Order: sequence, then structure tokens, then C-alpha cells
Amino acid sequence: MTDGPTIDHAGIAVEDADALAELYVDLFDCERVHEESRDGVSFVFLGFDNGYFELLEPRTDGTVARYLDEHGPGIHHLAVATDDIGAALDRARDCGVDLVDEEPRPGAWDHDIAFLDPTSTGGVLLEFVEH
Repeated sequence: MTDGPTIDHAGIAVEDADALAELYVDLFDCERVHEESRDGVSFVFLGFDNGYFELLEPRTDGTVARYLDEHGPGIHHLAVATDDIGAALDRARDCGVDLVDEEPRPGAWDHDIAFLDPTSTGGVLLEFVEH
């Protein structure tokens, strides 16, 4: 395998992040590595050797709450790490991908993030994340 993009995390929409985190910690022998709340969502990050699970629990109405209402709990998005989120967005535009976020915005853990429109990416909500 060559050096290239890496999967940073899988964002998982849940109704109870604490309960699922407890199960996953026991099941996978992983650790809670970060927790925060912002923009009406509680985030719990579970660390693995090669990435994270990001548990997303809505605290108010918003995109995660709507996702749960429409689809139930499950994988909400996949995040790809990048060293240059601006260049990653330019490349996405060059590839004809529609963007949810035209410019990077602050995300959990003080990372810059930007989402790609799933109608342009095979039905998968993809996120660029720059640490």
C-alpha cells in the first residue's frame, strides 16, 4: 500500500453515546480519548490503533437528530484525514464533487472539517478533517 489518504474516523449517530461507548470499550478493549459537546451534539471519541469511532448523540434538533429520525442509529459519515483541507476541497471541486461546506469550519476536537455532498460520492457522507 502506498502513502495516501487515511481514514480518520467513522461517525456513528447514536441515541445514547455513553452506553454505546461503555459497550465498545469492553468489546474492543479501546479507550475513550476525547469527549465534548458543541452545536447541539455530544461527541465521544474512541481510540483505535488506526483511527477513531466518533459517537454522535444529538442534544437538540439538528442534522444528527434528523438523521436518527430518518434512518435510526448507525454510520452517519466517514472522515478522511488531510494535511491541507483547502487543497482537498479544491481537488473535490476539480473532480466535480458537490460540497456541503464550501470552506472549512471548526469541528470537534478543534479540527477543521468540511463535508462532501453524498449525492456526489456514491451516497456516502464524506468528511475531510485536518488535525
